Amino acid sequence: MLMIEAVIKPHKIDAVKQALAKMGVLGVTALECKGFGKQMGHTERYRGSRVDVGFVPKVLFKVCVKLEDAEKATAAIVEAARTGEVGDGKIFVYPVARVIRIRTGETNEQAL
Repeated sequence: MLMIEAVIKPHKIDAVKQALAKMGVLGVTALECKGFGKQMGHTERYRGSRVDVGFVPKVLFKVCVKLEDAEKATAAIVEAARTGEVGDGKIFVYPVARVIRIRTGETNEQAL
């Protein structure tokens, strides 16, 4: 099993959720977060003055998938989240040692 974490723009939440649902991935966790990358934040106007905002609003998607579904899931996220602009986000993929469904006690792939 692999954990996929995708940091995306907030307005892409529904597109990414639909793309994952279309391929059969229905369990997703989404967290509101802030961050910056190469763009080093952005500039906004406040009462006529330009103000540098160091952190940009983002959404962190977390989804655990079977090993054989990881490539399709990451491709679906990239396709749905890409705007072509700076700050589209990043995807991190790493192994998961164990999963337990609390309600039933099922483990690993049965718990997904």
